Amino acid sequence: MTTVLTYGTFDLLHWGHIHLLERAAELGDRLIVGLLTDEFNAQKHKEAYNSYEHRKYILEAVRYVDEVILERSWEQKIGDVQANNIDIFVMGSDWEGQFDFLREYCKVVYLPRTNGVSTSEIKSDLKG
Repeated sequence: MTTVLTYGTFDLLHWGHIHLLERAAELGDRLIVGLLTDEFNAQKHKEAYNSYEHRKYILEAVRYVDEVILERSWEQKIGDVQANNIDIFVMGSDWEGQFDFLREYCKVVYLPRTNGVSTSEIKSDLKG
């Protein structure tokens, strides 16, 4: 069984998020999503519209997602990879090279971003 791991905030879930999750899931048999906690978002000076609990609830309803785990810090990734027997770590291409240190533990794949949609664009459009 091939287990895949990705991370994100997944706020204002949109078709670009679903496309990423679908492509990540296609790389293996099981997809785990590390979901940023509200506290970790605050440390990064990011604010999600939806709470962690609501974002987790939404992600768990997505057919491509098998499990959602907490992401509390940048430093936990190696531990998560080891604890969950991860074979493939996946992130969007906007993070290219940032997680190459995980290659010692698993395969690292950067998937191209979905053109034409982003949470930042949606928030900007809503502000008018």
